[in-house]
Amino acid sequence: MDRANELKLGARATALGESADAAALTELTKLTRSSSARVWRLAASAIGKLAGIVPEGEAVEALLPLLQDEHPQCRQYAAKALGAFGAAAEKALPDLRDLFRNPSERDYVKRSVVTAGKTIREAVRVAESKAVRRCRRCGASVNADEYARSRKAFQRVFCDKCFDEVYLERRNFDTEVELNKTIRAADGTLVQSDGERIITEWLAAQGIAYRYDERIRIVEGYAIRPDFYLPEFDVYIEYWGMDTTDYKIGMLKKRKLYQQEGKRLVSLHFLEKARLPEILGEKLKRYARVSDSDETKPAPAK
Repeated sequence: MDRANELKLGARATALGESADAAALTELTKLTRSSSARVWRLAASAIGKLAGIVPEGEAVEALLPLLQDEHPQCRQYAAKALGAFGAAAEKALPDLRDLFRNPSERDYVKRSVVTAGKTIREAVRVAESKAVRRCRRCGASVNADEYARSRKAFQRVFCDKCFDEVYLERRNFDTEVELNKTIRAADGTLVQSDGERIITEWLAAQGIAYRYDERIRIVEGYAIRPDFYLPEFDVYIEYWGMDTTDYKIGMLKKRKLYQQEGKRLVSLHFLEKARLPEILGEKLKRYARVSDSDETKPAPAK
């Protein structure tokens, strides 16, 4: 599939996931059969976002084959999405268990598998035992579907009313962040600073897959937005681009969280901008094979 069509279909999958339209499942199911792994995983993620809106059985059936996909990120995204369907995804538990027990499976896939499995099993238990779970925001009791949906989206328990409120708050924040992404890297990625552009283009030149500014759960009940995540090496990159007091406080908290969880973190500072390719290459050598060729270094901003 050519790059332009891949980007178009990926954007379509993302839009369908935000549509809150039950009819979107039919098109998303077709997109999970696309020839592009990127489109598959975005379609899987979109189906998960529609939990509680689309028919649960049909959604689970669409996602189950992706657990067997050859691309690890497709397996990861399918597992995450299945977790959103709670008890309805009980039939996925054997496949999730097999993925976890596979010694050659990627660690980041296993983490998603474990989280999804726990959520599904607990949702089944809640449904069977009628155990009471409380919304952490208003204290109201939640049912099994509300439990699974909120755990998948926020790693916290919310009733549907509070889920919608928290979702809206987060969407407004995410919108503000997206509006700040005004610098386009060579591969089309929009970033927030020229330093991030340099990092993006260096990674692309090295052929290193990356995820930019995506919310990732690195500890139970807490998610962060790393500047870059390299799934192949399970490495996080943070570009500390400001020097204000509040920014420094947030930076220290974030670095402490990475350290506590034993995560591989490459820290870069805006004062190093002139030498970013060189510094990034040296720091990444601890975790990945990178080229020293000047040809892989992006040109400095004019």
